[in-house]
This record gives sequence, structure tokens and C-alpha cells, in this order.
Amino acid sequence: MNKRTIRGAVDGETRCSHYHGPTDIIALKCYCCREYFPCHACHEEQTGKAFTPWPKGYEQEKAVLCGSCKQELTIGDYRKSGSRCPECGASFNPGCRLHAHLYFSEA
Repeated sequence: MNKRTIRGAVDGETRCSHYHGPTDIIALKCYCCREYFPCHACHEEQTGKAFTPWPKGYEQEKAVLCGSCKQELTIGDYRKSGSRCPECGASFNPGCRLHAHLYFSEA
């Protein structure tokens, strides 16, 4: 599967049935399967398994996709982004920080 194929996306900017607000425009690559999903719940629905977060030390891995411009971001760049795509300036949902632990391990 192409690294930029998004499994479970329901619109052209990666919004899904779980997260579909105007700024819910990122997809995240799962550590275990290396495929993009709009969210952890879409991953579970598509694969039958929980989303595996990226372990600490993978800050340079391209694992976040901007749904607006389709630019792949490293985990580090996404974390430093201030909830905006560094490529196109599109706003990301700042509330995503509340569940970042589902995607990126801190330990």
C-alpha cells in the first residue's frame, strides 16, 4: 500500500466519522503497520487492533500527514508546529494534544 494512502478517511482532507471538525485534517501513521489512518478508532475498525504509538526516539520519522496539502511531517515537526502545518499554514485541531499519547509514546 502507498505510504500516503489513508485507510478509513471519509473526505479529501482526512476527516473521519470520529473526528470531523474543520481542523481535524491530519492522518497518522501507525507504528506497527506503517499505514495512515485518520484516527486511532479508524485504525481499530479497519484492522481489528489497537493503534500502536510511535516509541520515543522516532522524532525524525514521517508519521503525520496534513490533510490540506498532503505534506508528510516528522513527529518532531508536528509537535513543534503550534497546531499549524509548517508547509501550507492550515490549522490543526489543538485539542489533539489531549490524546497524543495514543499516537506518540512519551516513555
